[in-house]
Amino acid sequence: MIARSSVVASVILFGLMVMAQDVNTDYDHNFDFSQLHTFAVSIGTPWGNPLTEQRAKDAVTKALTEKGWKPVDEDSADARVVIHGATEQKHSLNTFYSGGWHGYGYGGFGDPGTATTTVNEYKVGTMVVDIFDAHSKKLVFRGTGQDEVSSKPDKNTKKIDKAADKMFKDFPPQAKESKKES
Repeated sequence: MIARSSVVASVILFGLMVMAQDVNTDYDHNFDFSQLHTFAVSIGTPWGNPLTEQRAKDAVTKALTEKGWKPVDEDSADARVVIHGATEQKHSLNTFYSGGWHGYGYGGFGDPGTATTTVNEYKVGTMVVDIFDAHSKKLVFRGTGQDEVSSKPDKNTKKIDKAADKMFKDFPPQAKESKKES
């Protein structure tokens, strides 16, 4: 009887894990997030459905507002939040600028300069949320969620809300202290 219960519990747990969203985050471990209090959200790579793009902006805005950040216009924001989506094609999403470029890596704003692009292929349905320090224009946070966006409006709202909640569950990250050498 105990063996059957264990098997049933394992099957249920495995099913829940398969249905769980694949949401990951990464951030600059040396960045002090306490200096950021305001933000502006924009779409960097649209996925062809302005309604769901707005829903993604709303979900990210809600998640950050719940963490104490305040949405403001782009010119006065401490942080720029840029959302990218891939629904019908795979996208490469890592472009790093050097030299005279003062942009954010997406959206084409800033001075011209040199760019190095690293190709990352994302599965169809991936949503990427990048947060840049608006003053240094440095990427300080990236959240990715697979199977989150679609060109079909009905499939998006709940998935996008859940992905934003998961991405920002432990936000803002705390800077990790460097380990003392003995």
